[in-house]
Amino acid sequence: MSVVLTGSPALAPLLARGALLSPFKRPRPDAGFPHDRLVLPGLRADPDRLAAYERVCGFAAGDGRLPLTYPHVLGFPLAMRLMSGRDFPLPLLGLVHTSIGITRHRALPATGAYEIAVRVAGLTPHRRGTEATVATEVRDGSAVVWESTSTYLARHRTTAGAGAGTGAGAGAGAGAAAGAAPGAGTSPGAGTGPGVGAAAEREVPGSLPAVAEWHLAGDLGRRYGAASGDRNPIHLHPLTARLFGFPRAIAHGMWTVARCLAAHGTPESVRVRADFRAPVLLPGTVTYAADGNRFELRGGDRVHVSGRVEATAPSAGR
Repeated sequence: MSVVLTGSPALAPLLARGALLSPFKRPRPDAGFPHDRLVLPGLRADPDRLAAYERVCGFAAGDGRLPLTYPHVLGFPLAMRLMSGRDFPLPLLGLVHTSIGITRHRALPATGAYEIAVRVAGLTPHRRGTEATVATEVRDGSAVVWESTSTYLARHRTTAGAGAGTGAGAGAGAGAAAGAAPGAGTSPGAGTGPGVGAAAEREVPGSLPAVAEWHLAGDLGRRYGAASGDRNPIHLHPLTARLFGFPRAIAHGMWTVARCLAAHGTPESVRVRADFRAPVLLPGTVTYAADGNRFELRGGDRVHVSGRVEATAPSAGR
């Protein structure tokens, strides 16, 4: 069922609700989940917040188009409304953003009005728990012009050999709820949506040539949080991050992939897949690496993000 909203939900109350309900959730891959499709029509990007987002992520300012990753920011409050509800079976505390796949069919003018729809596409078993897939669509009129799927992992005990996932990801996604212990792992193979397929899974992380070194300030999480609206405590301050098992604040996962894509560049019609493998501690120094259509963000020998960019045939949407 489609539920049409009259305004974008506020993130702070949703985070609080999800945190309060988390201890009562019993995650499992065969659990029921909300089937509502939340729809927000006539949404426009706020020019000031968009400009702040472009600055903090390194996108070219004022080119009249939304950055490739910005529709995720616009749709994230709807996703949080679904994931913080009583009928969503995974606890928001500890939920880990493990991957995102994005397909843009054409450029989106920054001044346009769009309809955004978000739904939970399903639950899948993972060897470390249960993974939820959240799908987002952006329409310009009747045409889908941008779409994505994100996977979120709830870690819990599983039966031996259960699940198709190959690793744990990292607690570094935009809005991935607090509580995930830092760690690395290869990205799950289930629920890739419009991302790149199995070829990306076979590639060896850490093998790309270095392009640039970035020094990340300790306030990066606060600056990105102000621009995106995602003020999760694991990203804001060392003290609040330590409450949830991190030694310092960590960068938003969606900042890491946005910064990489700003450096890499993307064609107008494009398909992107990115896997969040390990959190980026703040402050810190990371290396951006790229070769052809592949990119990585590394810290020493540790790969934080790996991804691939593929041009697609120009389209007016579908």
